[in-house]
Amino acid sequence: MIDDPPPALRPDKLPTASPKVDLPLKPDKSHMIATLFHRLIVVGSIFVLAQLTLATASAAPRNGEQIYKKDCARCHGPSGEGAEGYPKPLAGDKSVGQLARLIAKTMPDDDPGACTGDDASSVAAYIHDAFYSKTAQARAKPPRIELSRLTVRQYRNALADLLGAFRDAPETPADHGLRGRYFKSREPRDDEEAVDRTDPTVNFDFGFTTPEPELIEPPTFSIRWQGSVFAPETGEYDFIVRTQHATRLWVNDAKTPLIDAWVKSGGDTEYHASLTLLGGRAYPIRLEFSKAKQGVDDSKDKKTKPRPPVHSSMALAWKPPHHTIEIIPARNLSPSNTPQTFVVSVPFPPDDRSVGYERGTSISKAWDQAATDSAIETAEYVAGHLKELANLNFSIDSIPTLRDQFLVKFVERAFRRPLTPDLKSAYIDRPFNNAKDPETALKRVILLALKSPRFLYRELGSNSPDDFDFDVASRIAFSLWDSIPDKPLLEEARSGRLHTRKQVLQQAERMAGDPRAHAKIRQFFLQWLKVEQPPDLSKDPAIFPGFNPQIASHLRTSLDLFLDDVVWSETSDFRRLLLADDLYLNGPLSAFYHAGLPPDADFQKVKLNPEARSGLISHPYLLAAFAYTASTSPIHRGVFLSRSVLGRTLRPPPIAVAPLAPSLHPNMNTRERVTLQTSPQACITCHAMINPLGFSLEHFDAVGRFRDSEMGRPIDSSGAYESPSGAVVSFSGARDLAAALADSDETHAAFVEQLFHHLVKQPIRAYGLLESSNLRKSFAANHYHIRKLIIEMIASAALPPLDLKTAKSDN
Repeated sequence: MIDDPPPALRPDKLPTASPKVDLPLKPDKSHMIATLFHRLIVVGSIFVLAQLTLATASAAPRNGEQIYKKDCARCHGPSGEGAEGYPKPLAGDKSVGQLARLIAKTMPDDDPGACTGDDASSVAAYIHDAFYSKTAQARAKPPRIELSRLTVRQYRNALADLLGAFRDAPETPADHGLRGRYFKSREPRDDEEAVDRTDPTVNFDFGFTTPEPELIEPPTFSIRWQGSVFAPETGEYDFIVRTQHATRLWVNDAKTPLIDAWVKSGGDTEYHASLTLLGGRAYPIRLEFSKAKQGVDDSKDKKTKPRPPVHSSMALAWKPPHHTIEIIPARNLSPSNTPQTFVVSVPFPPDDRSVGYERGTSISKAWDQAATDSAIETAEYVAGHLKELANLNFSIDSIPTLRDQFLVKFVERAFRRPLTPDLKSAYIDRPFNNAKDPETALKRVILLALKSPRFLYRELGSNSPDDFDFDVASRIAFSLWDSIPDKPLLEEARSGRLHTRKQVLQQAERMAGDPRAHAKIRQFFLQWLKVEQPPDLSKDPAIFPGFNPQIASHLRTSLDLFLDDVVWSETSDFRRLLLADDLYLNGPLSAFYHAGLPPDADFQKVKLNPEARSGLISHPYLLAAFAYTASTSPIHRGVFLSRSVLGRTLRPPPIAVAPLAPSLHPNMNTRERVTLQTSPQACITCHAMINPLGFSLEHFDAVGRFRDSEMGRPIDSSGAYESPSGAVVSFSGARDLAAALADSDETHAAFVEQLFHHLVKQPIRAYGLLESSNLRKSFAANHYHIRKLIIEMIASAALPPLDLKTAKSDN
């Protein structure tokens, strides 16, 4: 639409051709000519004005939406959804400035460089705000809190704690190691006890004598070690006992030995047996050893030579998930007693992790069958252990007691809330009325409860005010423990004391100290670091002699200890994860990395190349994981830093490209080869970010040892990348980069979002578009205290926006 002409050019304001005079009723010819001339001037002025206005409008810069619709939509779709030939949607994490520069350089595709300057900035701003950014995507299609079943990890933990509610609470660990009772007899008997002490580990060589020669005479003696063994992560554990003599080992089962070599009939001296354990839990363990009468001259025929003395030793080892065989460390043993834990053995198909975290948004036939088989296994276990469960001093034939004292409690714990009369009738009374005997009724109730959506789904979205506190309790427990609420939390829910943020925070703080929370947080960090499933750390022995599976296993332990030390320290400072100048080493690691510890040294903090190393990004385990067998890999290291630490979205490479072999360019170092390989335009868009980050770690070889040079030339570890704000972040080496990352809002935002998704297993933007920003502000205000951030996240998840109308003010 053309604007009205200015007043000076309106027809009523134009000057007339002659002074105004009184005209006759019939104008003469000259007057007609004058009038016609006047009109021509007016029409001509309007025409010229219109042309000027149109020219002015076409010269003005177009807005971003106009540019996009004219030049971009034909390839990328009206709303950036993609079109034929360009199916990928326009979505990512580049800033407006980065988009503008990319557009100016590469767009439109058929005429690169045609859209520059203000036009590129305008269309970049429009694209970013309309559909490209995460905020725009959330605005267009708001994420929602999804109905979600239990993940495999949650299912197994929930069953373990459901049955654990009927057992005595475990003792608080008082010390590390196992209680060792030494006996003067061949069999462990109380009246023959000579020594009662705590042994940090079981790894003894008694030689040809006894453990306590002054108290126990050779050659016959026995020992019983008892206490708990702590499993740091979920998986299969292989237990190993080494001895020349009789032995038995019980783990998580007081009746049936896991290893039984009490009656020996051969020359075996090493025994193995495996079982699955859930991480973050302690399990009862008992180990017995017996040395009989070898070497004793008790024959009636004195001419018979006595048998020679026999050497004796005893060792208890294990092979945890992703590790090699080792003596069970003292830190994983306790002399305290703990009850048995039910661990369902049915294998499940893996959960969906396509969005970056485990979620249970669908049920396949395989998953449903596994849940059914697990429910059957649980029912059989309960029927076989009913009298052993705590506070169940009755016979299974006592129907009222069985039904009202055990099964009501069982189903209520499974559903995480009290039973209404209708639910009690459907899930308990009806199965009992139709069963032929109490045991059948017991199994039917358990099967019904464990196959019910009320157990299988974390939350069914009840709108009843009576369910509010119980929903909150479930959110807290599953977010922190991947399991059901414990008794204290359910009591708070039953009393209506989970309505406010303050009440939720109090319970979350209490529960964060539980080993189950520690196990879940450890699992997050291993996922965040991309080593939950350990990569192949094998190295070329000709280039890296001495780097073997045992060294790799020790490095994994070193990483675990470092993470635990930072997260569960008093300061719990996220920045220390990136800035620490120490790491945990033991004797074997010290020898390989030349740190100067004794060969038998246990794990302890060591400053290894403190002027060059910095926290996680230079930890030898990660450096070795993101490297090839014979050389470093700046690309793998850079991808890890880009995706995990900075949270950048990287598109898969357009084609699979094998790394350039060093032999093809014998005069090039690693940096030069990678630069050459990634120089094509199709690669450089992502590698402009990846390569500099990876080059910063080139001072560390493929096993994480420090080096000053490669191929006789000094290492160049300098680099730079562009932040979302457009600022250039420059660095030289790991410490320089770590300092920049530790102070980066981008790093903090990536950490916050990834941690939230792991804990809550829901999209963070489903809790409000400002939730991520608010948590980042809280994180900074609390000096980047990781545990406080976790507690804040639990409170946000437990009282999401949709429940605020029901929640009460803290006041």
